Amino acid sequence: MKRHFIILLLSGICLTMAAQDSIEPRQHNHSNDSADVFFRHMQLNEVTVTGVTGKTKLKHSTAPISLVDAKKLRSTASTDIIDALAHQPGMSQLTTGSGISKPIIRGLGYNRVVVMSEGVRQEGQQWGDEHGVEVDGGSVNSVEILKGPASLMYGSDAMAGVVILHSQPTLIEGELKGNATAEYQTNNGLLGYSLNLGGNQQGLVWDARWSGKLAHAYKNKYDGYVPGSQFKEMAGRFMMGLQKQWGYARLTGTWYHQTPGIIEGERDATTGTLVCSSVSPKSYKKSLPYQQVKHFKLVSDNSLNLSHGWLKAIIGYQQNRRQEFEEHDHDEDEDAEHDEATFPALFFKLHTITYDLRYLTSEFSGWKLSAGTQGMWQQSQNLGEEFLIPAYHLFDVGLYATASKQLNRWTLNGGVRYDHRYLHGEALKEEGVMRFTDFSRDFNGVTGSVGAVWNMSDHLNLRLNVARGFRAPNMSELGSNGSHEGALRYELGNQQLNPEYSLQADLGIDFTSRYVSAQLALFANRIDNYIFMKGNEHHRVLAGFPDEPQGHPVYRYTQGDARLLGFEAGVDFHPIHSLHFENTFSLVDARQLHETQAQKYLPYTPAPRWTSELKWELLHHSHPTIGSHSRHTHQAKGLSADNLYITATLECYLKQSHVYSVDNTETATPGYTLLNLSAGTELTWKGKKVADLYVTADNLLNRAYQNHLSRLKYADINSMTGRQGVFNMGRNITFKLIVPINIL
Repeated sequence: MKRHFIILLLSGICLTMAAQDSIEPRQHNHSNDSADVFFRHMQLNEVTVTGVTGKTKLKHSTAPISLVDAKKLRSTASTDIIDALAHQPGMSQLTTGSGISKPIIRGLGYNRVVVMSEGVRQEGQQWGDEHGVEVDGGSVNSVEILKGPASLMYGSDAMAGVVILHSQPTLIEGELKGNATAEYQTNNGLLGYSLNLGGNQQGLVWDARWSGKLAHAYKNKYDGYVPGSQFKEMAGRFMMGLQKQWGYARLTGTWYHQTPGIIEGERDATTGTLVCSSVSPKSYKKSLPYQQVKHFKLVSDNSLNLSHGWLKAIIGYQQNRRQEFEEHDHDEDEDAEHDEATFPALFFKLHTITYDLRYLTSEFSGWKLSAGTQGMWQQSQNLGEEFLIPAYHLFDVGLYATASKQLNRWTLNGGVRYDHRYLHGEALKEEGVMRFTDFSRDFNGVTGSVGAVWNMSDHLNLRLNVARGFRAPNMSELGSNGSHEGALRYELGNQQLNPEYSLQADLGIDFTSRYVSAQLALFANRIDNYIFMKGNEHHRVLAGFPDEPQGHPVYRYTQGDARLLGFEAGVDFHPIHSLHFENTFSLVDARQLHETQAQKYLPYTPAPRWTSELKWELLHHSHPTIGSHSRHTHQAKGLSADNLYITATLECYLKQSHVYSVDNTETATPGYTLLNLSAGTELTWKGKKVADLYVTADNLLNRAYQNHLSRLKYADINSMTGRQGVFNMGRNITFKLIVPINIL
C-alpha cells in the first residue's frame, strides 16, 4: 500500500514537470469562469471569491452557498477562523472555551462537515468536542460554505456540507507585497499578530506568513474569570511554485501549534465560585489541565493545461499531534506538575495522506465534464498513559464523474460517485482488562446529485438541487471507551453502527434590485441510521480501569432515523448607496422518527437565530495605495480617514426547547439577544493608504448567556445561585490594525 502512495505522490509532483511550453497558452480569467458548483470546486485553489466572481457563482450555483470575502473576514472579531464564520446564515459553532470552535451547518457537525484547507481536507481528530480546526485564521483570504450533502465532490463526511478555506491568491507578474496585522481584545487580553510577504517574479511564485496569538482567561458577569480558557497559538505557512503557460506546480507547507487550556468548571462547594488554577486568571501562562496541539501539512498542487481541458493532481500529507495534560494527586513529589506537563495523559498521533487526481474538460456546446479519483490513508496511534479511542488504520477510495450543461437561462448539473472505506481498530489490554477489542469494518456508499438553476430574469433566480449523502462511522463512534475530560463525560462506542445515508432536497430563490435584495433557501433532509450520543446513567462500566466515570456522566453512541427541515431567509434594504439594513433568519427542526416525546428531537440542534444589521458608510473616496502615483496626491495633507463605516447588529437567539431529554442528555436553553457595534476605516497619509483600522464591540451590554451548543453549560452547578455550567464571554472590544507592505 505504501509503495502505491509513493508512486502516486511522485506522479503528482512530476505531472507538470513533463509539460512542454509548446502547449497552447491558457490564461485563467476568474471573472469569466463558469460558476457551476461541480466544475468550480474541481478548481479549489484557483477560485477568487470577490467582486463579479462571487455574484456570478451565486447566480449559477444549483446548491446553496455562502461566500465570505477578505474584507468581511478582516472586519470580523473572532478567536479562530470558525468563530469568524459562525454568524453566516445556516452556520453555527460548537464551542468549548476560547480558541476552540467546530463548524455546524444546518444542525449537523463533527465528522459530517468537511473543512478544506490548501486544497485538501483538514484531518485532526475532529470527532472530539474540544478539537478545533487547526488552521491559522490569518492565512485565510476568503471562504465558501457549501450547505447540504456534498459527498459527490468530497466523499464520506461531507453529509452536512463543506467549509472551503481559500488562501491568499498568487500575485500577478512582477508584484512583491504583503501586510502586517496587529490585534488586541479587551475581555481576554488577546494579543495577536500576523506578518505576510509574497511575490511573483517571472512565474516563480511564493508566499510566506507567520502568525501568533495568546490570551488569558475570559470573563463574564456571572462567573468572573473562567480558569482554563486561556490559550496560545503560533502558525507558519510557506508556498513556492511555478506558474507558466503550461499550468502551475505549487508546494505548500503549514505548521500550527496551539496550547489551549481545558475548562473543567469545578466550583467551590461553599462559595460557588470556579476553582482557580495555579496561575492568575490574567496570566498568559498555561496551567493544568491543558491541551497541546501540533499540526503539520505538506501539499503538492499541480495543474496541467491540455488542449481541451485540465489535468490536476493534489497530494497532501498531514500529521496531527494532540496531547492532553492533566492533574493527579501527589503527596510529596515537589516536581509533580513538571512531571505531569512532561508526560501527557492522552496523546493521539494521526498521520494522513490524501490524494485527488481529476480531469476537467473545457466548455464545448455548453457542456463541461469531469471525472476523477480521491482517497485517504490514515494511521492513528495512542502514545499517552490514558486511552479514549483505539489506535486504528483507515483507507478509503472514491471514483466520481460530473456533467454540467448551460442552456440559455438554465444551468443543469449532476453526477455520481462510489466510495469504499476500510477501518481497523487495534486491541488493547490494560491492567488485565480488555479496554479495546480488535475489529475491522468495511463501508460502501453510492452517492449522487442533480440540480438546476433558472435565471428567470436579470433580477430573479430559482434553484433546485437533490443530493444523496454518505458517511461512515468514525473510530470514536465505533470504539470509544474512556473518560473524555475535555467534554466532561465518559464515552462508549458501538461497533455495530451502520453508515449514515441522507437524501436532501434544496429549493432556493433570490431577488436583487437597486433598493432591495432578498434570498430564501428551504431544505428537507432525511437521514437513515443517524448516529448520536445519548446519556446512559444506568450503564455500568467494566471495573478495573483507572479512569472510571468518577462523577462524569456516561454517554453511549446509538443511532436511528431522522429528518431535518429548515430554511434561511434574508432581506437587505439599501434605499441609498451608503445605507444597508440587512435581516436574516435561520431555523432547523431536527427530529428522530417514530420516537417518544422525550427522545424525538436530535441532540445539539442550534437554536433559531435572527440577525439584524444596520450599516452606514460615511465616506467613500478613491485614493492610491503606497507605492502608486497620482497627480492629485499632492493636494492631500496629513493623516485622514477614508471609506469609514459604522455598523450596529442585533443577534437574537430564540429559546431552544427541542432537546433530547432522555437521561439528561441535554437541557433547554433560554433565548437571549446580543448587541454588537463595529466601525472601520482606511487610514491615508497624503492621499496614500497606510492602514486599515477596525474596532468591534461584541456583547456591548455585557449579557450573561449560554449558547445552546456550548458544552460548558453542563459543568457543575453553582451552589449559591443554582445556575448550572459556565457562561460565554462577556463584553469584548477588539482593535485590529492592518498595514499594507507594497515593495514592487
